[in-house]
Amino acid sequence: MIRRITPPALLALVLTGSAALAQPVPCGGDFTAFLSDMQDEAEAEGVPSEAAQRFFSALSRDPSVIAADQRQGIFQAPFIEFSQRLISSNRLERGRQMLDRHAEIFDRIARDYGISHGILLAFWAFETDYGQIQGDYNTANALATLSHDCRRPELFQPQLIAAARLHARGDLPLDTTGAWAGEIGMVQMLPEDILENGIDGDGDGHVTLKTSAPDALMSGAAMLSDLGWRAGEPWLEEVQMPAEFDWYLTGLETQRPASDWAAMGVSARDGQIDAPDLPASILLPQGRGGPAFLAYPNFSVLFEWNKSFTYVLTAAYFGTRLEGAPALDTGNPAPGLGPDEMVRLQEKLQDRGYDVGEADGILGAGTRSAVRDVQRELGLPADAWPTAELLNRL
Repeated sequence: MIRRITPPALLALVLTGSAALAQPVPCGGDFTAFLSDMQDEAEAEGVPSEAAQRFFSALSRDPSVIAADQRQGIFQAPFIEFSQRLISSNRLERGRQMLDRHAEIFDRIARDYGISHGILLAFWAFETDYGQIQGDYNTANALATLSHDCRRPELFQPQLIAAARLHARGDLPLDTTGAWAGEIGMVQMLPEDILENGIDGDGDGHVTLKTSAPDALMSGAAMLSDLGWRAGEPWLEEVQMPAEFDWYLTGLETQRPASDWAAMGVSARDGQIDAPDLPASILLPQGRGGPAFLAYPNFSVLFEWNKSFTYVLTAAYFGTRLEGAPALDTGNPAPGLGPDEMVRLQEKLQDRGYDVGEADGILGAGTRSAVRDVQRELGLPADAWPTAELLNRL
């Protein structure tokens, strides 16, 4: 769920990895020899020899995992379209049903971790559709394959060792399946994260994230808490913006007390600002003509789950809907750029000295920041939303 190597199949993006092995095992070469070296490393890190032998001797390389890794891409739809695709009336209703069904667990989570039900239900829904779609790749084989591959072995080798640890304690049978990059269970957690934050929520003596909703939800809550979630605080709130505003102040780069934004004319759509004393940023995912949000400190924690701004914002917004917030006011945003136009824009920004990373057609944080600066330089409203007008001016 959190600190993922990859998100779900349609929403893949490489994220932060785990700590490197003390002595990384050379990637590539003969697969059997590689597994032998990994077994030695696992035993050196405390995995019992018998369990390590049983685990590593059962592994095989899965070419379909490499194919999945190579075809991963980022869903490029703008926020409004993206959220409308992911948030359906059925998902909202099933979320309410799951809240009723697991009310005791959600009450425990609120009491022990200060995390309200909406954000966990959103994770559960987007990751696996409330446990229905968890992936059918053999987890151990997937991690072995990616650990052997030389593209990102430093990310996956520690996860393979962690999987061996889970197997040794009886929490990862060799036939365990999940996502192609090794995430397991209803909230799709990686082996290291299960070791660090896995919770036996149903009291059966094991952490079983595939079939136990209490285990999965309690473990997800523990992970959020470990990542810095601030108990009892909001994460996102839809707001209305005044007609006249310094749009350059918007974006995650600028934080001010929510009460300061209110003094500048920003108002909550459904009444009073939720947390006037908390620092907050103003987010305009499709510029000044589209929806607007106040993002509180807890919002930033979600980027440890997925680095895609649009995906994180959609999940955060869905969490508020699950807690009773109304459907957002879509406004009337200016048309955005298509993928080819976005590439051209990024190339022009690079020519002006901006670091936007690869010109890949994706409106990421670097591109948004550069767009905001160039808009201000050209005398345009600096709301970080790239349009045909901006591209033509450049």
